[in-house]
Amino acid sequence: MNHNDFKEQKPFRLVKFFTFSALMVMFAATIVISVMNAHWVRNILQEKSEDYAHLLVANLNHQVFLQFIIPAVLKYGKIKLREEAQYERMDRVIKTTLHGFNVEMVNIYDMKNTIAYSFDDKKKGLKDIGGAGYAMAIKNQANSRLIENGNFFQLLLGIPHQTKIVTFSPLRAEKPLSSVSGPVLGVVEIIQDISDDYHKIFRLQLLTVATCFGVMAVLFFILVLMVRRGEMIIEARAMERLRLEEKLQRAEHLSSIGEMTAGISHEIRNPLGIIRSSAELLKKKMAKAGQSTTIINIILEESIRLSNIIKDFLDFAKPMNPILKPCRIDEIIEKNILYLSQQIQENDFIVERQFAKPIPETMADSEKLYQAFLNIILNAFQAMSRGGKITIVLLSEDHQIIIFFHDQGKGILEESLKKIWNPFFTTKDMGTGLGMGIVKNIIESHHGTIDIYNRDSEGVTVKITLPSNERKF
Repeated sequence: MNHNDFKEQKPFRLVKFFTFSALMVMFAATIVISVMNAHWVRNILQEKSEDYAHLLVANLNHQVFLQFIIPAVLKYGKIKLREEAQYERMDRVIKTTLHGFNVEMVNIYDMKNTIAYSFDDKKKGLKDIGGAGYAMAIKNQANSRLIENGNFFQLLLGIPHQTKIVTFSPLRAEKPLSSVSGPVLGVVEIIQDISDDYHKIFRLQLLTVATCFGVMAVLFFILVLMVRRGEMIIEARAMERLRLEEKLQRAEHLSSIGEMTAGISHEIRNPLGIIRSSAELLKKKMAKAGQSTTIINIILEESIRLSNIIKDFLDFAKPMNPILKPCRIDEIIEKNILYLSQQIQENDFIVERQFAKPIPETMADSEKLYQAFLNIILNAFQAMSRGGKITIVLLSEDHQIIIFFHDQGKGILEESLKKIWNPFFTTKDMGTGLGMGIVKNIIESHHGTIDIYNRDSEGVTVKITLPSNERKF
């Protein structure tokens, strides 16, 4: 990865880090707020329960005084809850008053801290169990306290198994037609079980946390998709930059090779032409003299071969500037086949044409395409030294002309396929290794593409794609 890629990815990584961190902080803050809200709701619930208990005691005090104390004093002269009739009347008054209210236990203490009345018969007559709550209430100070029961983890998480509010309030005499209370006659203890309310608060807290977690999970999933998309874009840009840099380096390398080749070729071409013309003149003189021309023929053949090599060098080195004119690809291929007809016949080659109809024309340099197709077909002939079939497929799809050249040769090694476009690379005993490079330059100068690959069955396929015109024949 180069310096530019690092500069692009560093801010992106910072954005990703801060975004993930923000999500985690938001989730943690949501949990804290949820816990604080639950604590606040529990405090409100406790306050409301205490107020509720004080109202119940006030109502109970009023009903007990009017419906029990006054009638009992008038009938029996004094209050004696040990007597069954008075106790049953007290029990009836209290249960009727508290009917329908959420009260678990009621205890009434006398002035000596002895339970005179209780919902639990086992507590009647117990002494000195009122504790600090009784002591404050006997002094005309109502008070409440919260009792939570459960194991360590339940208490730690704020979800005790059982939660109760115990309220102590003075039981006072009432003065008729007066808002001023009379003296304290005893103490009323009311126990309320608010466990269900606490459990509802905890479930609400869990629901809040779960909802926040779900929202965070959705945001996290969206963020992951965005991050992956961003990484893919950055990776694609890096790969594209790398590809362009490689293409630029290759172009610069080929340009330097082309300049060097062109210079050397021009320097060799002139003396080679003199050698060739001199050999031809010498051959004519020796033929007239009746002398053997074998050596001269070898000189001529090698000079012709060297001239063709120089021509390849120059064709590869010079820039491809095709002269575009409307032409037909099928006609160019037919011209190639006609030119090679004698070679096809002598070597038992078969050329099969599979041309789709209609084939649109294309703007191209027919001479250069002829050269490119000829080179491909000759390579296929060389790959099938003992005869074989070449299948040429011509298609038109999506405003493109596609040409396939299938041969029945032995194929190309994978290592060789990777180097096939490199200048001067060849698998032949003789040759410059520039033939396919020239073909590639010609095709790309026409804004086309070329690809070579081995077929699964046998042989090699050369695929060429060229742009076409809209008009068809």
